[in-house]
Amino acid sequence: MTSEVIYPHLEKPENQSARLKRIPRIRVAQIVMDYLAYGWSVEEMCRQHPYLKLSEAHAAMAYYFDFQDEIEAEIRREWEEVKQEKSTASPSPFVVRMRMKGLI
Repeated sequence: MTSEVIYPHLEKPENQSARLKRIPRIRVAQIVMDYLAYGWSVEEMCRQHPYLKLSEAHAAMAYYFDFQDEIEAEIRREWEEVKQEKSTASPSPFVVRMRMKGLI
């Protein structure tokens, strides 16, 4: 007999990222990034993000530990996209002015 783990606060649409049911724009990977970057506990995540319920944060972390490769691959893809966009973006007017003045 096999059991299926259910994450009641999450949804995983086909070919999409796992996300919160109540706030679908919040992905599990975003919550996990706080854990990885800052070492925040679930309680601290909820203090830092008051919209986040304790049960949602726990569900997200449980999903992460069950599907760590999937979530970390998503984070790596996103990081590479950001690096690519950053490398091709024009500098901001502030940076241009500061360079012209020799301040950076």
